[in-house]
Amino acid sequence: MQISVGVDGLQIIFTGALLFALGLFQGLLIPTFKNPRMALSAHLTAVQAGTAIIAFGLIWSFINLPQQLLLITKVSFVGGNYLIWIGIILAAYTGASKALPIAGKGFNGTQRAELSVIVIAVTGIALSLLSSVLIVAGLGSTAFGA
Repeated sequence: MQISVGVDGLQIIFTGALLFALGLFQGLLIPTFKNPRMALSAHLTAVQAGTAIIAFGLIWSFINLPQQLLLITKVSFVGGNYLIWIGIILAAYTGASKALPIAGKGFNGTQRAELSVIVIAVTGIALSLLSSVLIVAGLGSTAFGA
């Protein structure tokens, strides 16, 4: 079996490579954040999520879903991963800790910062979960001919 990467797959791979590169760059700035431990979490999240998005782009042609669900899958997977990273970056910058209490231990952000991080992170998590279910369903449909 040969993997064919079309335009959609290449676009997804690009967004993953971009997030990976942003995560590497952000890693250089870890000491400048209010909460360096949270900044390290953001760095690792970006590198890991970027790698996952690249892998997603490589398997894109194997996901068998209706066109509208494919679009939802693509946008929710890529967008969800970016939102999680952005939420963690915001937490590192502001000191917000309620959404991520382990990396945020000993830090507090303003009420606005805390709420912003919670909304961004929870939205990213929800989108990532949704896309994961759709990816498994679409791959299952291809693998088992359902």
